[in-house]
Amino acid sequence: MTAITWFSLIAAAMLEVIGDALIRKGLRGNAIWFIAAGFLILGSYGVMVNTVRWDFSRLLGVYIAFFAVVSILAGHFVFRETIPATTWLGLAVIIIGGAVIQLGPGLRR
Repeated sequence: MTAITWFSLIAAAMLEVIGDALIRKGLRGNAIWFIAAGFLILGSYGVMVNTVRWDFSRLLGVYIAFFAVVSILAGHFVFRETIPATTWLGLAVIIIGGAVIQLGPGLRR
């Protein structure tokens, strides 16, 4: 995986988390402009994640691991949520799944 691929997937995950957070804030605070901004940012996520030129199933399978990491870290550090051990364990399983999807084709022999 190249540095540009890493950057694209991390940036896409950050855009998706930010867009979701803005929509959540808008829905809870009746602020339509937060919802509109969230929509724009989620659209940007869709563009960013698809700059990686992989098969769609592989791309989104690996991307899920990036999204899960960014989501849980945002919940912990931005929203000050307490993350239970079971969530960290689940995250480890997701990361392992992303690695299998990423590395699997190269392991076939």
